[in-house]
Amino acid sequence: MIGSLTFLLAPVSSSSSSPFLSLHRLSCFHSSPSDILRATTRRLALAATKTRSITSMATEEENTGNVKRELEKVFDLALKATVPNETDVRPLIAACTAKFGDYQCNNAMGLWSKIKGKGTEFKGPQPVGQAIMKNLPPSEIIESCSVAGPGFVNVVLSKNWMAKNIQKMLVDGIETWAPKLRVEKAVVDFSSPNIAKEMHVGHLRSTIIGDSLARMLEFSNVEVLRRNHVGDWGTQFGMLIEYLFEKFPNSEDANETAIGELQEFYRRSKNRFDSDPAFKERAQQAVVRLQSGEPKYHEAWAQICEISRKEFDKVYKRLRVDLEEKGESFYNPYIPGVIDELSKQGLVEESQGARVIFIEGVNIPLIIVKSDGGFNYASTDLAALWYRLNEEKAEWIIYVTDVGQQLHFDMVFSAAKRAGWLSADDSTYPKASHVGFGLVLGEDGKRLRTRFSEVVRLVDLLDEAKNRSKTVLIERGKDKEWTEEELEQTAEAVGYGAAKYFDLKNNRLTNYTFSFDQMLNDKGNTAVYLLYAHARICSIIRKSGKDIEELKKTGLLVLDHADERALGLHLLHFSEVIEEALTNLLPNVVCEYLYNLSEYFTRFYSNCQVVGSAEETSRLLLCEATATVMRKCFHLLGIVPVYKI
Repeated sequence: MIGSLTFLLAPVSSSSSSPFLSLHRLSCFHSSPSDILRATTRRLALAATKTRSITSMATEEENTGNVKRELEKVFDLALKATVPNETDVRPLIAACTAKFGDYQCNNAMGLWSKIKGKGTEFKGPQPVGQAIMKNLPPSEIIESCSVAGPGFVNVVLSKNWMAKNIQKMLVDGIETWAPKLRVEKAVVDFSSPNIAKEMHVGHLRSTIIGDSLARMLEFSNVEVLRRNHVGDWGTQFGMLIEYLFEKFPNSEDANETAIGELQEFYRRSKNRFDSDPAFKERAQQAVVRLQSGEPKYHEAWAQICEISRKEFDKVYKRLRVDLEEKGESFYNPYIPGVIDELSKQGLVEESQGARVIFIEGVNIPLIIVKSDGGFNYASTDLAALWYRLNEEKAEWIIYVTDVGQQLHFDMVFSAAKRAGWLSADDSTYPKASHVGFGLVLGEDGKRLRTRFSEVVRLVDLLDEAKNRSKTVLIERGKDKEWTEEELEQTAEAVGYGAAKYFDLKNNRLTNYTFSFDQMLNDKGNTAVYLLYAHARICSIIRKSGKDIEELKKTGLLVLDHADERALGLHLLHFSEVIEEALTNLLPNVVCEYLYNLSEYFTRFYSNCQVVGSAEETSRLLLCEATATVMRKCFHLLGIVPVYKI
């Protein structure tokens, strides 16, 4: 458990208008969907031909914080000099794990396979590698090179360049190390709970994975539209509205307090629907009246949605997640026009009374209009995709849902590609990606539930994590040293941060077993351990008595000791790690980097005296650089750092 660790946050406002809490409601439109569809169809067809390559996520803008990109520029010149007649060769640079160097150029073998038999002067990949190394232009980045095996060019970075680059980041800000991506606007569709149902532990994964990906894109200077595609439309609203009318004939009596817990309200209405044929018939008529726009039914629907929204807000406030709601109802008016356009392209066919799109390689068709004439998830998702591409001008649309929806989204994306909405492959924009994730399991290896076999409410799980953290803080006597506000803020930072990190550190595609004890452990790869490591670094800097901001301007950072250099090298991997996490949409890559960073720092601090040493100024700057990168990693994971032990 947390044991001897205690924390203190930097003061933050307790105002209820926190910028971290925002669930904006957008469920109406002001232009005719059919008019918009007609006006933009031609534009969409034109835009589909203007795709841009994304074989590399990064642009060619200067980003000296990304060592891999800097080395690519140098090796690009060497490759052009080595094989001037091969014009389509891109530098293949990777970080090394071996003892031969820091980075490696891996082009020689591939080049040899292309040029052998063309009268080349080279006799094999090893001489190609030697030539690449010989043709490298002078560069302050590189200290030395060597060639190993079948032409691998190993690079040792200049420690002076490394130190200068880290110090430049301290002066200019961590934002100068942000990846430069080839995308300007993206939609991240995540969380997406259903109206009238509680957010449960399964929503934790979508919410925090989506938030983390959105944060990484925003850090990379991409405009991100954070979309909450709530389930606020469909046949279930007939039974909810009819049950509401039955329980509260006077609509003024139907308030949040009277209705009570929505989950129970939903359960009771479902029981009536299943057991009472007369109620079922009235509920089905209520759906028709709602969809036809009768004011009484629309007001009841809006009331149910608003009560749900307040419950969702409780979770988003705890998680400090910002979302803009555009639910199924928002896209519903666009569905007929989208289906009409798909039909005009000859993509829609009749099958057993339904209207479908057949997808190559899939045995079942994508049903977009049911046999009874009703719409479904595919109808809504196609309309939403169309809207995001045309009206919101997004180039990359990312959907964060459980892995069970992978086939559905694959089919929707395939239909969109056939329609020319998306690029034919995922190497060019515009594109769409499904970010699937596994289950949260209990200790019995089954889906996490309460002892009454109900799904665990997300708000209860988060509160339990916070309360356990607070209990440990009180046991350590911090309730006598800190104000109640400081105690609450620290318990929230540790508890909520621990819950997020315990999820995010796993590859999202895998299931994981939930455990409060493991989650709140202060040893190993946990948020508690990492928050402690950050707080310890801050304590070292404070105890030195030095003005770290002044040292950034006047001090000089050097990396003479082996452990200083190892820590500095890992710091310089930051930008390419974030780029890798975005390329593969895997937040756990950032978690792994962050944990390894804490381990490198521990090794450095164990072997290199900081305060009181001859190298104090340089080492304090290295401490500050480590804390800066840790804080940015925390931010990208949605975790609030703590500053005092």
